[in-house]
Amino acid sequence: MHIGLLQVHVYIPTSESLKDKRQVLRSIKQRLRNSFNVSVAETGQQDLWQRSDLALVMVATDKAHIQETFSNAVRLILNKENVEILEESVEFL
Repeated sequence: MHIGLLQVHVYIPTSESLKDKRQVLRSIKQRLRNSFNVSVAETGQQDLWQRSDLALVMVATDKAHIQETFSNAVRLILNKENVEILEESVEFL
């Protein structure tokens, strides 16, 4: 059994309020959950309008499957309009 953690730092340049930011993040988190069956949470920078830290966690028997899923998740985030990824990191626990 492998546990993967993907941390993504995102920038939302068009967000003009916390409400705008939450709306964008809610959409991203729901699409990630529905598409990849991962757990997703905002883990940092909740008080900033245009930045956020997201954490995705997945449990699987195959490490390669987790890496592939995380790569696809990053692509999904990048395809979202007005969202940029500043940094990403993957850890296995």
